[in-house]
Amino acid sequence: MSTKKIRKTHTAEFKAEALKLADKIGVAATARELKLHESQLYNWRTAAEKKSTTSERESELAAEVARLKRQLAEQAEDLAILKKAAVDSSDHRNTFFNHV
Repeated sequence: MSTKKIRKTHTAEFKAEALKLADKIGVAATARELKLHESQLYNWRTAAEKKSTTSERESELAAEVARLKRQLAEQAEDLAILKKAAVDSSDHRNTFFNHV
């Protein structure tokens, strides 16, 4: 009969604190002190870096979307002004030629 090991899950706060400790005293010392495998700490670090990179990219994309929306609104406004000016000028031109 085999015994099944129960996997221990750690909170995000625990992982963050463990990574801070690993930055201070090293991964091996942290793993020994917290009774973890070094690979766990490396995996947590990789996941945290990936998450922060994704968040940075998402914020960059959100800023670009906002910039493009502003640009689109400005161009739509410019186009509306030009259309109105074209209609007004064609009305004046027709009026001028009708009077001559």
